[in-house]
Amino acid sequence: MSTSSTQAELTQLHYVGVVLAAITGLIHLALGVGALSANATDPLGISFVGAAAGFAAGSIGILRGDETIRSWMILLGIPFTAGQIVLYVALNWPDIFQLGGVVDKVVQLALIGVLFALYRRES
Repeated sequence: MSTSSTQAELTQLHYVGVVLAAITGLIHLALGVGALSANATDPLGISFVGAAAGFAAGSIGILRGDETIRSWMILLGIPFTAGQIVLYVALNWPDIFQLGGVVDKVVQLALIGVLFALYRRES
């Protein structure tokens, strides 16, 4: 008896994307917790924690989801991550070259590249 599965194999590229999402998610979580420890109602701190949750949800969707969920996580991850970059520049202009921010943005640009590669491969 054959069984059909919508659970496709994860590739190295999937895992690279998950690692990049975990790195940027942890950076956002640390920034959010730091901001919220100073002021529990800080909107920026809340948004950082929300961004961390978004990266975590996307990673879980990639690791545990079926092909449809993975496709959605990849497709949604591109504008979500690009939005993080745009917001960083908008909120930090003209001081956008802070070390932590630059490292995070490099990771996010790499993540967008991985997500585009996965999207092209899977579509």
